[in-house]
Formats: sequence, C-alpha cells, structure tokens
Amino acid sequence: MAKDNSYGLELLPPQSMELRDAESVAIACKESKPDFVIHLAAQSFVPESFNNPRETYEINFFGTLHLLQGLKKNGFKGRLLYVGSGDMYGLVAPEILPVTENIPLKPRNPYAVSKVAAEALCYQWSQTEGMDIVMVRPFNHIGPGQSERFAVSDFARQVVEIKLGRREAEITVGDIDVTRDFTDVRDVVRAYLLLLSEGKSGEAYNVCSGKEISIREILEQLMVLAGVQASIRQDGSRFRPAEQRRVYGSCDKICGASGWQPEIPLEQALMDNLNYWEGKLKHG
Repeated sequence: MAKDNSYGLELLPPQSMELRDAESVAIACKESKPDFVIHLAAQSFVPESFNNPRETYEINFFGTLHLLQGLKKNGFKGRLLYVGSGDMYGLVAPEILPVTENIPLKPRNPYAVSKVAAEALCYQWSQTEGMDIVMVRPFNHIGPGQSERFAVSDFARQVVEIKLGRREAEITVGDIDVTRDFTDVRDVVRAYLLLLSEGKSGEAYNVCSGKEISIREILEQLMVLAGVQASIRQDGSRFRPAEQRRVYGSCDKICGASGWQPEIPLEQALMDNLNYWEGKLKHG
C-alpha cells in the first residue's frame, strides 16, 4: 500500500478487473476490501462515444451498476465518489451562466447520456440501497500527462514539436472560438479527496474554476510560454456536432461544503503541460 501523507489515506494498488464483467468486478471488490471508492473508470472521449455509443453505455452505465452490485455483495460500508462530467448539462443558455447544480441535465452526446444515466443510478442506490454515494460533475481539467486526445494536451504537444524543430510552424486545431472552464487536475483530485469526508450523500457537486476562457486564448498562451510562433489551420474533422459555444460553472456549492478552492494558476498548468511534452519528446 502507498500512503498519501497529505490526507492520511492508504491507497490500494490497482485491481485487475473488466467493468463490463460483473463477476470480475465482484472479485476485485472482494479482494481489495476498500474503505472508500473513487469511481473514475469510464470511456471518456466524446468523439469515440459517437463512433461507438453501445460500448460507451456498457462501460459507463452498466460498469457502474456492476461496481455497485459488487460492493454491496461484499459488504462495502464506506463512501463511493462517483465522477460524472460537466458535459452532462448539455446546452446552457449564455444568460444563465455560470452553470449551477440546479440546472436541468440535457446531455447532447452519447458520453454525456451515459454519465447522466450512471449518476441517476448512483442517486437511486444512495436512496434505496443504503449506500453512501457522493456525485461530482467536473468540468474540463488539464495537467501534465493528459492524453493528447484532449485539445490542450494536443496543442501543447504540437507547440513543443515546433519548438524542437520536429514539425512545420503550423498547428492543427478544431473549433477554438468556444469558451470552457479549466481546472488543473491536481486541484480536481484535491476536491475529490475533500468530498470523501465533507460531501453529503446523495448530493452532486460541480468541480470547476468558475472562470471561462476561449480555446484560442489557451493556444495563444501555450505559444507565448514556449516562445513559438506558428500559423493555425482548422481541421473540419475535429469539429464536434452540437457544440456548446460558451461554458463555465459555479463552484460555490463545493466551496461551501468543503472549503475547496482551485489553487494552481492556469499559466502554471499550461507550463507544466509543455514541460511534460518536452521531456516526453526528448527522452521518449
């Protein structure tokens, strides 16, 4: 076991399981005997959810059901933190921004649908099965090590490749004239840990910065931080259907419940991402 000295938690090593296999999940629950569970496992790439919605539902919804059943079967008495997504809100009119937890959920892609369904399942189990479950709805988060399938990490990789002379000074993008709410992943993890002790069972909490910034501004900041100049080429295949133009959330509820506040500035998060890619590309 590894111990997190900041929070006094003993973290179990990863258990081998297949979420779509109920027996596999039940065995993992029996072997690990967890005191608490943070349920992050998901198919989380929105474009892939359009390509393969059935797999997305099987992993995100039925996988969550299998986890709940496996925990109950093995006498779990701790708290489950279910990680949803800010994408669950769907289209929100600009005049009612920021997004609060009271806004109706209107998902507009298969990934978001699966997350809404799984959160509803978790709420039901918190009410009828006696399980202690807190739900979170994180908005976009960034940080070193994030997959390049996600926009900011992809941009950081392209910028560093230009810096290292490994590509022409042109960055390929999708729709960058939309706004999003970004939080450093290390602040997000801190929010999850706080909610394990401070959240209220059956309640959902946004995890976000409460600020909006355009994707174009993010890209421009990355280039400035790296000392790179490049042209921008938009690729129509990177545009999402039913794209929301502006998004930012309210973090008042989690702040009031736990005292959490985002601490890592956006500039540091972007610089750390650039440094990650520079190290990876130089040293493999």
